[in-house]
Amino acid sequence: MKKIKLLVTGCMGRMGQQIIKSAKKDKNFKLTALTENKKINKKIDGVKVDLNKEALFKKVDLIIDFTIPKCTFQVLKIAAKLKKRVVIGTTGFTKKEEDLIKKFSKKIPILKAGNMSLGINLLMYLTEIASSSLGKNFLSKIFEIHHRHKKDYPSGTALMLGKGIAVGKNKNFYNLLGKKYLNKKTFPFEKKINFNSIRRGEIIGEHEVKFSNGKEIITLNHEAFDRTLYSEGALSAAKWLINKKPGLYSMRNLMNFK
Repeated sequence: MKKIKLLVTGCMGRMGQQIIKSAKKDKNFKLTALTENKKINKKIDGVKVDLNKEALFKKVDLIIDFTIPKCTFQVLKIAAKLKKRVVIGTTGFTKKEEDLIKKFSKKIPILKAGNMSLGINLLMYLTEIASSSLGKNFLSKIFEIHHRHKKDYPSGTALMLGKGIAVGKNKNFYNLLGKKYLNKKTFPFEKKINFNSIRRGEIIGEHEVKFSNGKEIITLNHEAFDRTLYSEGALSAAKWLINKKPGLYSMRNLMNFK
């Protein structure tokens, strides 16, 4: 198999650094370009850190983007023009921005996931099944913990799980979106989906979905304790996406869930 020429955006960030480490160990990839949103006079494994620009994108087959929404759209504009594939792990998009990503996916293959972990994507699938099976008498809420450096809340993963609940109920997620708490010890079940986000220490990620009818509680949860599961998931997504036609894909497609 020909090596995939890879560009990693946000290469100085936590996930950018982890993807670089994982890509170096994976014989399917050649680390070809690295970018940041400001000029940095630095090389990583002989590759110069540069800004997002056309000349750099022309050299690569695929881009993995873990940055911020503003940067992601810079990447998508160039990638769409040059017909380059993009794996998006960035979170914190508004509904309007989500719709814009769909428009870009008509031109190029995009795989977007709020979480690249295979386990988390299985959790989302189970959340949909539980939500559908338990019915309208059960209320739900989502709890998540991340390291103190994570700025957005709820996490992209927590929102993914919320969408899973909505899909199970066959309802619009944005109509079910409830309150967003930060660092609360307890928070309530309500008719809408409430979220509580904890930011502390160096915790990689914990997510929990609870369903209750007042007589019993069903809990689904996932704990991540090694950041490589995200970078390896992103590289699996990249390998899968390289032969796909334009469209918006998810880890669900990769894992062949119905």
